[in-house]
Amino acid sequence: MRIVIAALFSFVISAVAGKLLIPVLRRMKAGQSIKEDGPTWHMSKQGTPTMGGLMFIFGILATLVVIGAPDILAGDYRAVFIFLFALVFGVIGYIDDYEKVKKHENTGLTAGPKFLLQLAAAIAFTTLLRHFGYLAPHLYVPFFNVTIELPWVVYMVFAAFVMVGTVNAVNITDGVDGLSSSVTLPVAAFFAAVSAWWGSQYQDIGVFAGALFGGLAAFLLYNHYPAKVFMGDTGSLFLGGAVCGLAFALDIPLVLILVGLVYLVETLSDIIQVVYFKLTHGKRIFKMAPIHHHFEMCGWSEEKIFTVFVGITCLMCVAAWFGVQGRYAP
Repeated sequence: MRIVIAALFSFVISAVAGKLLIPVLRRMKAGQSIKEDGPTWHMSKQGTPTMGGLMFIFGILATLVVIGAPDILAGDYRAVFIFLFALVFGVIGYIDDYEKVKKHENTGLTAGPKFLLQLAAAIAFTTLLRHFGYLAPHLYVPFFNVTIELPWVVYMVFAAFVMVGTVNAVNITDGVDGLSSSVTLPVAAFFAAVSAWWGSQYQDIGVFAGALFGGLAAFLLYNHYPAKVFMGDTGSLFLGGAVCGLAFALDIPLVLILVGLVYLVETLSDIIQVVYFKLTHGKRIFKMAPIHHHFEMCGWSEEKIFTVFVGITCLMCVAAWFGVQGRYAP
């Protein structure tokens, strides 16, 4: 019940925050700069306020303070650690967005500093979970209901790779109105359901997942096609941190392959396009990468991409639910 309350509370706070934030972003002239090498029809979105992810970040924070207070006072800090982990990525994204707005172009932080900051955040989060006894180097394999023990060093390398990869994959997915936020909605619902299914000892994580769901639902009020605001790297990097933070806090990181299939395909399409382009000296596999742009070039509307990608994620979340039933038996 607290998870549902958390979702509703976060929805209301985030929706109100959006009403107040969007006019402020307009006055600040914090408009999105559209890539010149992107779809030409996206140029009409030039100047749409960005950094809108601040609204659901604030909604989640308020929910943790109000609804999650009993867990925090009882000494359960996992939700706080997940939020702080995601917030670090959100701050990195905010710096990136600020640089883009200041320069009036679609380039912010350079890849090197951004990667190092993300890597440091991943290592710090994993170390923190280990220090408080929330995480062990046991890799749970969905469906097979087995765990593989790894040396801590190997597990840390694995965790850093997955976290940084997931965060950037969510960022890449944020290229069509409402896409990244809507795809993450069923993912948040999955983690909330798993937390509730496993019992009261995971209620704190469930409250965070519920708050994430409610915040994103509120954000979609403003971000659905045609978008009145974009989440920016502020929001997309925060979302990536939240998703992989939930997976690791629940000790089921491999489930990200299922629930994050859309993120994975988006990233692979980008990598494949770049590699193939270089190997063939200019040839392309996709009309444009990442793959949501390919479908746009094939004539798909943004609403169709939205519907199909969300539908696929919902199906994968259902599959993931059955995949972890052996681990999360009440």
